[in-house]
Amino acid sequence: MIYAGEETLAPYAARSATSRGRVHPEEEHAFRGVYQRDRDRVIHSTAFRRLEYKTQVFVNHEGDHYRTRLTHTLEVSQISRSLARALRLNEDLTEAIALAHDLGHTPFGHSGEDALNELMAEHGGFEHNAQGLRVVDLLECRYPDFPGINPSYEVRESFAAHNTRHDSPSMMPEFASGLRPTLEAQLVAIADEIAYDNHDLDDGLASGILDEAEVRELAIWQSVTQKQKNQDKDLPPRLRWSGAIRRLINLEVTDVIDESTRRITVAGIKDIEEVRTHPGSLIAASPKLKAMKDELERFLYAKFYDYYTVRRMAARAKVFLTEMFHAYVADPRILPPDHQKTIARDGLERTIADYIAGMTDRFAQQEYRRLFSPFERM
Repeated sequence: MIYAGEETLAPYAARSATSRGRVHPEEEHAFRGVYQRDRDRVIHSTAFRRLEYKTQVFVNHEGDHYRTRLTHTLEVSQISRSLARALRLNEDLTEAIALAHDLGHTPFGHSGEDALNELMAEHGGFEHNAQGLRVVDLLECRYPDFPGINPSYEVRESFAAHNTRHDSPSMMPEFASGLRPTLEAQLVAIADEIAYDNHDLDDGLASGILDEAEVRELAIWQSVTQKQKNQDKDLPPRLRWSGAIRRLINLEVTDVIDESTRRITVAGIKDIEEVRTHPGSLIAASPKLKAMKDELERFLYAKFYDYYTVRRMAARAKVFLTEMFHAYVADPRILPPDHQKTIARDGLERTIADYIAGMTDRFAQQEYRRLFSPFERM
């Protein structure tokens, strides 16, 4: 069956009819394709709603206008769909992957992940892409016939394939075949980079941590502002850098479309199986743009992610999660009853990691006070 929208796809795009299926077989829907249902199940999941109160860079209470893990996810989805439409790839699969890609993130961003990984070092480690797969396969509880949300193979596979400068997926041997993921999964990884490059720049400038004069020295910034100097010089700073960031996103998206089209054409890709057996990534930025992106990312690490207030937030988060973890290990009876019940299945430490990883920033802060403040209500 051909579902709406799939008749115009490129021959190498993913299609519902060629999906490798679900872990738990289900009768498919009369008019909603496999990947539409995947997308809808992600949106309705508890883990997706929790992203609203999980850190991107700034902890939620630091300000109402900074990105959260949810707004980041929505920006990745928007960029991904633009890329997919231009390349004639499957927008439903692309959107499902984009909306799901951070479901396994801990509270307090990558500092929370690092803390859990250290705590779990002797118990299989912790990595948020592998945790995302646990969420969709096991931890979401919405259906009577199976655990998780039972997504398609292509969505599940995307967790193992999500390689960016923040991500090195591991601990998923099921997908260690050496085959490449779908172009839709490759595309979302690039969209993730585009989103956080630009919104971290925006949040860094808005917070005052980044100096616009220093940002203007970056080659990628100059590439989109040189022609605009006269028009932009009298604008308020916020409008000036917002315009530049819009142009940056357009530059990166356009470059990826052009470079990916070139690679697919040169490789002579005819179908999805040739995508899977191709030796390299087919969705990519050009070498020129990649060099400029690398410079930008080095700048963000030096001037933003390592800024002392950001580091303080990260250090405080590590204390929260570490002390809670040890308290639960010392007395598992203080875990909520539903989590106590999974200890026999998953082991104590993995159960605790699941519980902590599912917390929002504010719930983790409240839980810390409940555990360690004598004046906090239970």
